[in-house]
Amino acid sequence: MKNDTMEGKWKQLKGEAKKQWGNLTDDDYDQAQGDREKMIGKIQERHGKTREDAEREYDDWHRRFGQY
Repeated sequence: MKNDTMEGKWKQLKGEAKKQWGNLTDDDYDQAQGDREKMIGKIQERHGKTREDAEREYDDWHRRFGQY
């Protein structure tokens, strides 16, 4: 799924993202709006993960839920 499509479906997917990354705030999700790079940065910041781990985690999540 292209990133612009993900952004368009972000409101639907936000609930699943909250289950995955509970430490992110509503403001974090609103700022990211489903943008991959922004989400990876937020995951790194709030969960203390390396860039590579955050990318892997986001990409795994995207594969599972990006089809909605």
